[in-house]
Amino acid sequence: MTRNRSRSADAPTGSTTDGQHHEIERPGGERLLQAVAEAEVEGLAHLGARRDINSIAGYFIAIIDRANLGVAALTMNADLGISAAAFGVAASVFFVPYVLLEVPSNLALQRFGARWWIARIMVTWGILAAAHSLVWDVPSLYVARALLGAAEAGFFPGVIFYLTLWFPAAYRGRIMAIFTAGIPVALIIGTPLSGLILEMEGLLGLHGWQWVYLIEGLPAVVLGVLIPFLLPANPDKAKFLTAEERTWITDTLAGERAEREAAGGHTGHGRAVLRTLLSPQVLMFALVYYGLTNLNGAVSTFLPQILQPFGLSTTETTFVAAIPYVFGLIGMLVLGRLADRPGLRAGSVYVALGISFVGLVCSAIVDEPIIKLVALCVASVGVFGVLPTFWGVPTAVLTGAAAAGGIALINALGNLSSVVNPAVIGAIRESTGDFNGGLLWLAAMSLVAVIALAITLAVWKPATQRPVPAAENGVRA
Repeated sequence: MTRNRSRSADAPTGSTTDGQHHEIERPGGERLLQAVAEAEVEGLAHLGARRDINSIAGYFIAIIDRANLGVAALTMNADLGISAAAFGVAASVFFVPYVLLEVPSNLALQRFGARWWIARIMVTWGILAAAHSLVWDVPSLYVARALLGAAEAGFFPGVIFYLTLWFPAAYRGRIMAIFTAGIPVALIIGTPLSGLILEMEGLLGLHGWQWVYLIEGLPAVVLGVLIPFLLPANPDKAKFLTAEERTWITDTLAGERAEREAAGGHTGHGRAVLRTLLSPQVLMFALVYYGLTNLNGAVSTFLPQILQPFGLSTTETTFVAAIPYVFGLIGMLVLGRLADRPGLRAGSVYVALGISFVGLVCSAIVDEPIIKLVALCVASVGVFGVLPTFWGVPTAVLTGAAAAGGIALINALGNLSSVVNPAVIGAIRESTGDFNGGLLWLAAMSLVAVIALAITLAVWKPATQRPVPAAENGVRA
């Protein structure tokens, strides 16, 4: 169907701040209402395609650079004499500066603009990821992980905030699902790829794990240089959208901000931002995120070593390790779409955490390789699927600079679990000889998230979701 590229000033349709289109009673109103709905769908389709490709590419690279530690460990630990406990600490050290610098990084994003700050983050972390190839012992590995965490701080919440400047609330669950799909996609591709790179052992006198860091660190630098040219600052500057599409997107987002602020949301000025950062609301969301955020990170960090006792070769282990991530990708897309249905945003988080708990407990209590692998696949549906479902809740409440700081603080405080969990799991592995106790620890973390979320939603409720238009089949997750 041909789409009109401009909207008449006296068009007999309108859009209120609740996002619902209201038809004015005059001839042709039904036809014009349908045209507006179609413009909405096509605008979101164009927007989603452009934003998601860039965002997924960046996050894809970030996850590979963060998670290749788990694959490198299959040979690096022996080469450098790294114990299970020391490896757990190395995985944890990454998140100490990552947490401390998260909020300052996102406030800098507000100051310098999303495109340039995200580009700075990517170039810096790419260089430092490649520099992991130079580590020679446990202390040098700790330093390299800490520097990488400092460089990457602010990327994930920064991109989340950037997406809230482009997508109305009703679409954020599936947009977050597409964005965070970079996690399992990166692991599905990156884990076997890292295993193959390990086979380059001895080439030019380098170990295979050194080649893993060198080869997988450089793409971040390249994409970081391109980011300012790929990401427009806001919808008003998006040349790939028509005037009608830009108008609908900016008007809808402005209406949602006005609604939240009128209902007691926070504006982006001085003390209001500070009140948001210190509010019980933000702190409770951080506790929820503490329970759920490191579930997938811990699984991906230790999964190759969990599977190593299966008796497979190094390369075979990395290919088998990719299987649970396929289920994680399915969980993200299905649960992300479920989260966008009216009234199911919080329910989808509970579903994801419930699946996580069952899968993690089952994987801990069985040692038969096939059954353990199946249980890990079940757990992956939840531990990966919970990320896009969760972020739809706090982003429905916060706005403006307060949103940038609030999202960053939730992410920063929540990621304290990423400091604690790997160290605990490594210590358990060191003392017991297996990872079963560590898997039970992660199951307990999912229960923490369920309880904290139940308390949070009993006190505060997110904004009501607008039903997605029937014509939205043009917007795909």
